[in-house]
Amino acid sequence: MLMLYAATMFLGATLLFMVQPMFARMVLPLLGGSPAVWNTAMLFYQVALLAGYGYAHLITRRLAARSQVLLHGALLLLPLVVLPLAVPAGWQPPTDTSPVWWLLGLLAVAVGLPFFVVSTTSPLLQAWFARTSHPLAADPYPLYAASNVGSMLALLAYPTLIEPALRLGDQSRIWAGGYVLLAGLTLACALVVWRGAGVVVPPADAPERDTSSRQPITMLRRARWVLLAFVPSSLMLSVTAYLSTNIAPVPLLWTIPLALYLLTFILLFGGRTIPHQIIARALPILMLPLVFTLAAQATGPLLLLLPLHLLVFFVVAMVCHGQMALDRPEARHLTEFYLWMSVGGALGGVFNSLVAPLVFRTVLEYPLVLVLACMLNANLQRAAPQAAAAVSPRRALPWRERLAMVGRPLFRLNGIAVSAWDMILPLGLGLLTAVLVLGTQRLAFGATQAGVGVMFGVPALLCFLLSRRPLRFALGVAAILLAAGLYVNTQGQLLHVERTFFGTHRVLLSQNGQFHQLAHGPTLHGTQSLDPARRDTPLSYYYASGPAGQLFGTLGPTRRSVAVVGLGVGSLACYRQPGQAWTFYEIDAAVERIARDPQFFTFLADCAGDTPVRLGDARLTLGEASPQSYDLLVMDAYTSDSVPIHLLTREALAMYTSKLASGGVLAFHISNQFFDLHPVLSALADDAGLVALAQDDLAVSAEESAAGKHGSQWVVMARSVGDLGALADDPRWYRLQIPGAPLWTDDYSSILGVLKLR
Repeated sequence: MLMLYAATMFLGATLLFMVQPMFARMVLPLLGGSPAVWNTAMLFYQVALLAGYGYAHLITRRLAARSQVLLHGALLLLPLVVLPLAVPAGWQPPTDTSPVWWLLGLLAVAVGLPFFVVSTTSPLLQAWFARTSHPLAADPYPLYAASNVGSMLALLAYPTLIEPALRLGDQSRIWAGGYVLLAGLTLACALVVWRGAGVVVPPADAPERDTSSRQPITMLRRARWVLLAFVPSSLMLSVTAYLSTNIAPVPLLWTIPLALYLLTFILLFGGRTIPHQIIARALPILMLPLVFTLAAQATGPLLLLLPLHLLVFFVVAMVCHGQMALDRPEARHLTEFYLWMSVGGALGGVFNSLVAPLVFRTVLEYPLVLVLACMLNANLQRAAPQAAAAVSPRRALPWRERLAMVGRPLFRLNGIAVSAWDMILPLGLGLLTAVLVLGTQRLAFGATQAGVGVMFGVPALLCFLLSRRPLRFALGVAAILLAAGLYVNTQGQLLHVERTFFGTHRVLLSQNGQFHQLAHGPTLHGTQSLDPARRDTPLSYYYASGPAGQLFGTLGPTRRSVAVVGLGVGSLACYRQPGQAWTFYEIDAAVERIARDPQFFTFLADCAGDTPVRLGDARLTLGEASPQSYDLLVMDAYTSDSVPIHLLTREALAMYTSKLASGGVLAFHISNQFFDLHPVLSALADDAGLVALAQDDLAVSAEESAAGKHGSQWVVMARSVGDLGALADDPRWYRLQIPGAPLWTDDYSSILGVLKLR
């Protein structure tokens, strides 16, 4: 019996975590690879999970056992109507507004019903198992750990095993088959409940646990469950967004926090005792180095920062989920416990996906949730003595009486006394940090590592002295981070920041004061010189001596109609020749606003003020262009970590070539820190019968670098060698032919196959 229930829950969790990346992959041709697509999808899945848990709680409370079986048996049949999963015909994202609500609607229509039904498996089967005569029925929570093992394995298997081996259509059919198997196993579990419905099962002896499991379920206890679930859920999304935006856009980074999140449930609900007090004491020790790096706006070294952020997230999740595990109720309240847990998880998704992008210009939700996590680390201070108790009013001097009054409790928060010192000491710490930041930056060593160490290292060490009192420590962390806003780092002055569905865009004045730069996370998307004599000179990846300059210098003058996918700051516009018609295609309206703002960039205003910019995903907007309408089509959308796979498929290339006039040329800018796209383009060109040339212009001299040039990699394609003109005879360009390279289609791709391993 135990194996039947465990296997069913394992399969249900596997299906839940397989469908999430699978359907996100199906949506790629419509929305591209923005991290916000995943965050929005996560929000939907968390809300759908909440609905599933609510259903399980409702029917186990309101219906008799056999009525539950009949109702759920009928519900299991409904998803068969929409299987196998696919994007319904006719769904197109909006181009003038954020696609968040559109994506939520698509998810509800396409996967909502199957996901909802599968999400009921874990709480419902645990509740059913608790009704049996099995020795473990009194404490079925270890089954929840088994469920999370399935989730974690599916999460790790999808990018490494499933996606590289199976086409999307095959994945969808396998998922449908898995659902049919799940329905059969669930009915088998239901049969056990049906047969035992009339039998009175004596309560089994539960394993000895904290007496809190027998405490009444009050609203305060429910609110605490919600808050403890909210913090790890929100932090999982915010640490992913912060690392992708500020540290390094590592491919598939989102899988690591999610895997750690699931691991905490496996460890804490698996039946083994985890020393919670040790984990709680470790949190302040690990938090302060992270606070130091956040205050100093550190972006490297990657091998130090990435593990630090992820380790702190893991410990925070262990602390919060650990408190929930210690406070979990008896089995008869199991479904309600999971319901409130899912409420907290869903609220975390709502906060990060809907509220934060509208309220904050940067990923400010990350430090805010870290501060909240410090407040919740209440196990460090359960029996703290009250300061006023040791003061004798008869013998105390007046100044000691005043100090004693300051130390007297004002109120209690989460069972902990709060005094005025909990406000005064963090405020003093913040003032000290502000003085150190402003004072040290005026000194000669202010910009050195030693100066940064003084500014933030001293307050961090003092903050550790407050770590035995969670509220005081949390407010101290908040004070340091708030005062750190006065610090100006050496990466350049921030002129403008704008956050959209597609990421955070920053306009910077370079450290030497000579350039304006547009950055999307750590990825540079364009540079312009502030020297009036060089203001109209394309820089960075588009330098005149590089592949872009050669392309436009050789072929540009003979092309009357040019299209560019990916606007950036509009650098390429200054290669436009008189009489040419240019069109830019850009997915993010914020990029166009920045490129057209003369206080930041003037390429468009100076060189192509009348050039139209078509907003929306290029697979849709470029697809609307007339056949054979362009002589030169430049694809410049592949430099970030979120490579738009749907713009690199057989179907996409067929659409591009249909827009090329006779003798037309395709150009791909494929400079990327993480992916080598040469094999993909080689396979596409070979499949389409096109000639492909490539150039890797990575050796940039010190003089060129100082002048604003960056190394770049480009590929050009044409129907014949003659269409490439002088580029075909230029020794800097080589024939791109990679035998056995994988062919990407809308139905198949493997991002791991092109990942740079060095």
